Amino acid sequence: MLKLAENIYRKLDIPEKARADALHIALPTVHGIEYLVSWNCKHIVNAFLKRKLHAIIEGYGYLTPEICTPPEFLENSNDT
Repeated sequence: MLKLAENIYRKLDIPEKARADALHIALPTVHGIEYLVSWNCKHIVNAFLKRKLHAIIEGYGYLTPEICTPPEFLENSNDT
């Protein structure tokens, strides 16, 4: 998990102060958690980073969790 987090941190080129965000993404990924819900739209719930993030995670053989904000999650939770 730490290797994945480090790779996410480096390849997304996020600032040092946001390094924990990479761990926040790696943790649910390696544990097979389906959703990652966050208010962090700068480094986590960011449409421009999702494509890169998906490629990094796929390279490790994991599925990327669905990353969304709480309102997006709640809006769609009624559909299941």
